[in-house]
Amino acid sequence: VQLQVSGGGLVQAGGSLRLSCAASGSGSILSVRTMRWYRQAPGKQRELVATILDRGIPYYTTSVEGRFTVSRDNTKNTMYLQMNNLKPEDTAVYYCNADLVLAFNDERSYWGQGTQVTVSS
Repeated sequence: VQLQVSGGGLVQAGGSLRLSCAASGSGSILSVRTMRWYRQAPGKQRELVATILDRGIPYYTTSVEGRFTVSRDNTKNTMYLQMNNLKPEDTAVYYCNADLVLAFNDERSYWGQGTQVTVSS
């Protein structure tokens, strides 16, 4: 079972990027509950950026509200983060996290690998 992150890269301020986070496990995943995007900038603590519940309800940290959109496709066990109007302060390594149900009464938290997002001014 793993979370595979894709997307990220280098973009100018005002530009857009889209991140994806796919949960896979060869049939081991019964369902995916809450999914989250975190980021960590150099010298700073990891910060929760966006959360999306299994019902699709999103939550955002204040600094990205109105610019970032988190969504998910439950048929693909995949979460997305559409980032628009990017700012240099959005530069960070972005991580996904998800609560996966593997069996009855067996729910675990998994982390994907980080992906670098760099916004130039």
